[in-house]
Amino acid sequence: MSDYPAIAAVDLGSNSFHLVVAREVDGQMQLLHREKQRVFLAMGLDEDDNLSLEAIERGIAVLQQFAATLQGFPAENVKVVATYTLRKTKNIQQFLSLAAKVFPYRIEVISGQEEARLIYQGVARHLHDAHHRLVVDIGGGSTELIIGKHQQHSLLASRNCGCVTLTQRYFADDKLTEKRLNKAIIAAEQELENIAGKYCQHGWQICYGTSGTIKAISAICQDRWQDPLITLERLNSIKADLATANSLSELQVKGITPDRVTSLPGGLAVLIAVFNQLQLKEMHYCDFALREGLLHDMQQSYYDVDIRANTINTLSERYAVDTTHASNICDSIQLLAAQVSELWQLGKMDIKLLKWAAQLHEVGLSINSSALHKHSAYIVSNTQLPGFTQEQQQLLSSLIRFYRKKLKINEMPFFLTLSNHHFFRLLLVFRLAVLLNQKRQPELRPAVQLHPTEQSLTIQFEDPEWLEQHTLFAADLEREANYWRSINFHLQFN
Repeated sequence: MSDYPAIAAVDLGSNSFHLVVAREVDGQMQLLHREKQRVFLAMGLDEDDNLSLEAIERGIAVLQQFAATLQGFPAENVKVVATYTLRKTKNIQQFLSLAAKVFPYRIEVISGQEEARLIYQGVARHLHDAHHRLVVDIGGGSTELIIGKHQQHSLLASRNCGCVTLTQRYFADDKLTEKRLNKAIIAAEQELENIAGKYCQHGWQICYGTSGTIKAISAICQDRWQDPLITLERLNSIKADLATANSLSELQVKGITPDRVTSLPGGLAVLIAVFNQLQLKEMHYCDFALREGLLHDMQQSYYDVDIRANTINTLSERYAVDTTHASNICDSIQLLAAQVSELWQLGKMDIKLLKWAAQLHEVGLSINSSALHKHSAYIVSNTQLPGFTQEQQQLLSSLIRFYRKKLKINEMPFFLTLSNHHFFRLLLVFRLAVLLNQKRQPELRPAVQLHPTEQSLTIQFEDPEWLEQHTLFAADLEREANYWRSINFHLQFN
């Protein structure tokens, strides 16, 4: 990165939207600009998990501001992720459609596990101790808990309890009492109890807390005890003081902004629950989290270090995949995609995803060779895949699920940001690459030229007599053409 280009990370959280701009200087990330806007997105979720129009409009307004800040940034230098509220809401397509009108960058909805991984990377890149760490991040809608050492995490968890959601559930009518605080604590403990034993058994040497809730509580500790360290005794003292307010609207906490105070009771309840369930003695505040983790991932990508590639290789090794066969299919994908990518608008990431699907399409052999595609898709769909967004994981699973047999439209997935049209084009390239390598001997693979149009693909064999000499393959190709004809796509060959 000799010219040190600026990169930007955007975190669309349940409580706030954040923007960080940075550049790499001598191997280190230099922060250039930060923006934070409260949106209280989680407050807009109704009982059916639909996001209110008011909440959507608040989010879109902030994205419009961020778009102005990012004007001139190329798409590859901006990473945008959405967390709990946007992965939970049923009408996310409405949000994304409106966002696309004012914000020119792709929004990726990430899983709780991926959120936890990024949080840990953000912390780990800025702490240089050699301890086993527990990292806790309390967001607006979820809480992430990670144990790791140096750059490597060993346990990841994301639980559905956050400062906004608990505040809404127990203090929405403005009443703030000790009884309600205790109920909120118990609710958070119920979310944590099924992971607490495993975490305590694993152990750690030091605990860090990140993000707004823990920052606010650490500031309260500094103000009251002239020490930012968070302990259970101090948390219970803060809780007792909150209970005397009686009303959330009347609550005032020195040094804490009014908009943060409104979600403090829920956040405090989660933190006390974490201390109780994990038997914590103390917690230190850390000013780095998800956004810095995103910047780290982007920095790594400049050096062609992709966490996703490591994830795929690890899974491939776990299931003893035939890597030679997978590599041959990847070679075919590269050759086929090069001939259609311009007209069909297949990008670099599309081709990467196709190759990753090739590496994993036979993991289901560990279950049974019968219905292999279904077994493989199930494994990919239900395995933690660090580095992948929810939609990328869904795409991988879907490519594998439909790489053979009939094209069952009624079983096809719905993608948030990927059109069905584009999915089918990716799927066709993948299916052809697998078909060309079905003998598992690259020297027997025919050389072909592809001639695409918007709704058809002609396969021309360089040896005009090859199909006549390989009648079984010709029959397989004819069957494949019939499959595609059923969805009004014309696959021809000569």
